[in-house]
Amino acid sequence: MAEMRCRKSAALEGEAAEESRSVAAEEEEERRESRGDEDGQEERVQPSTRKSAAASWLQSVLRMFFGAMAAVACGMLYAGYLSGFHDRKFWFSSRQELEREASFPGGSGLYYHYYKRLLAAPSFSSGFYELTEDNGTVSGRTINAVERLFLYPELITSFLYRVTGSQNRVEPVSFYLGSVFGLQAVCVSALFVCSWALSGTCVAGMLAVSWFVINRQDASRVEQGVPLRENWALPFFSWQVAALTGFLSRSTGSASEMFCYLMLSACSFSFLLLWELGHYFLFVQGVCLVLLDSLDLVPPRKTADVYRAYLGSLVLVYLAQFQNASLLSSPLLSLLIGSVLARYFQRKMKMRMKVGRLGARVMKLLQVHLVFSCVFTCSFLVKKLLPASGADFTLQLLEAKLGLNSTADFVTNFLLCQEALRAPGQDLFLRLTQTSLLPFYVLVLTVCLLSALQVAFRRLSGRPISSSLRLEDGRIAEQPAVAYHLLHTLLLGVLTLLFDGVKYLWTPSVCMFTAFGVCSPDLWMTLFKRLRLKSVHPVVLSLILSTAVPTIIGFSLWREFYPRVLAELADLQEFYDPDLMELIAWIRSQAPAVFAGSPVLLGTIKLCSGSVVTSLPVYSDLDLLRRTEDTFQVYAMMSAEDVYKRLAAHRTAFVIVEESICSDVQLRTGCRVKDLLDAANGQAARSQMDSFSKHGRFCQEVKMNYSPYTNYFTRVFWNRSYHVYRVNPVISFQY
Repeated sequence: MAEMRCRKSAALEGEAAEESRSVAAEEEEERRESRGDEDGQEERVQPSTRKSAAASWLQSVLRMFFGAMAAVACGMLYAGYLSGFHDRKFWFSSRQELEREASFPGGSGLYYHYYKRLLAAPSFSSGFYELTEDNGTVSGRTINAVERLFLYPELITSFLYRVTGSQNRVEPVSFYLGSVFGLQAVCVSALFVCSWALSGTCVAGMLAVSWFVINRQDASRVEQGVPLRENWALPFFSWQVAALTGFLSRSTGSASEMFCYLMLSACSFSFLLLWELGHYFLFVQGVCLVLLDSLDLVPPRKTADVYRAYLGSLVLVYLAQFQNASLLSSPLLSLLIGSVLARYFQRKMKMRMKVGRLGARVMKLLQVHLVFSCVFTCSFLVKKLLPASGADFTLQLLEAKLGLNSTADFVTNFLLCQEALRAPGQDLFLRLTQTSLLPFYVLVLTVCLLSALQVAFRRLSGRPISSSLRLEDGRIAEQPAVAYHLLHTLLLGVLTLLFDGVKYLWTPSVCMFTAFGVCSPDLWMTLFKRLRLKSVHPVVLSLILSTAVPTIIGFSLWREFYPRVLAELADLQEFYDPDLMELIAWIRSQAPAVFAGSPVLLGTIKLCSGSVVTSLPVYSDLDLLRRTEDTFQVYAMMSAEDVYKRLAAHRTAFVIVEESICSDVQLRTGCRVKDLLDAANGQAARSQMDSFSKHGRFCQEVKMNYSPYTNYFTRVFWNRSYHVYRVNPVISFQY
């Protein structure tokens, strides 16, 4: 019995072991099947994921392609429009060479004169050397025309004209004008790209371009004078702003960020090289970055990288401009030095003492104070060490403009009376309102400004920076690029209220910023978050308005202004000054001589005749401005002997008296040349009645043809607008 029980228990144990092995085998098989199912699912999911990634990549490439094509198309259409408008306005294609040259307004033809000289030289290198040692332009002076007049646009254009072999295909003047109009196309494309990059839609780019074209009277100076330095430089500034926008928007370390940074550096260098006032506007840009950095609205590393680009551009331009001393007194250089010192002291203070979150914020705000203290300190030191740099005169001009110091100096008051340095009239804001630009700009500016104040308060209270923003957050100013454009357009707007010439930078910025705002769902979402809208879902309404509002604006602009733009192309304007052409013909018939007159007229004379002149229409050179003051004494209440001495000091052979300046009877006094001279000569109290003066006004008395005026001057040519007098080399006393 015991043996049977043992066998039975052994059999039971064998069956149990067999059952356990079978169960384990079944579980293993189930696991294999489950893994096989999972592998099958992964194999099925991976192709779908790859397909969606490929589709999104293809969609982004197509979006980029069509957006770039739209930007290029807008630029080309605008360039074609400018070319047609210029030809219709001046009848340019049907005129002779002399009449074409005389049509350059405002003395801007002086720059084209140097372009002609470069093409007439045997080689480019010899022409370049002649301009650096120019003794045939200003009487009694050998000047470096490339340095004084910033002639790199003419150097580059003449070099391209030679290299491309355009001598037998394109006229020199057509190649020159085409280069400027092509740069205006580049400017328009930059506005398109910048607004598109901020909003994410091409509709914003097209709306920005539309506003720019309609308001081009206040957005570009190309119609006032094609060769002006601004028309060459501002397209590069537009692309510099677009590159800075992309640099602030891109993630750190990405290839797109590096591309934007390289473009930023190249455009900053070009902007400084082509315009003598470029460093002032990069200084404004740098101030924006300092303020945004203090509020943590822009990453500090990116701010430092932009400053490095500024510094590198300044050094290269300083070398290219033959060590121009004005760049050493630039406020941009002082700002860069101040920012470096502020960061150094801030780093030392953090190492020596432990500061909390509040202390770090206080140090950030103190950094701003330290930067601007260094700016004023460096400017003061440069003024003392380099008196020839012009820093002292610039400060004097600014003090007079702000009303901090009154002066009777002719040069200061003459510059302040120039249109670019005057305060803008109310018609500027009326024109911007009629095109619907200003009302929408105020809306976008208000929403972004309130959002920026909220974001700044969050930063100062120590709240962390959001790594990713959603549409539902409604904080549009938390984007670094948006915060930069908000502050930049504000500072440019303040400067526009003081100087009318700044509007040519402010208006394009307003066009771009406003187009971005009305096309961005983030702006409408930020507005609805402020209004606490609950009746309709704010996200849906934001998406609807970001499409509907630009569509309505675009349709209204097309309906009202498109016929006007086409009518301007169809309008044939007549531009012909027979008195000026008669004067130039007489000057060309004379032997080479030195002519004195107003700077604008002398610029035209230099272009059309090549004669030596006493001054030039260059308002950034103090020496030339002092020469202009001596020449303008023919409109002052001064004796014939004193006028003769001033003109003879500049080796003047002929002086040209313009009837429009001598007989200027405009009701608003104070900016007439006669009034400025009377104030500078201490005759302001007697300027209303010439009979109280010891001497009559020279330009009127010399027409009487009596002694002692005939002893010093002899009239040799006259018409309705101009009187030309020979400065007698030997004084003849006639009674």
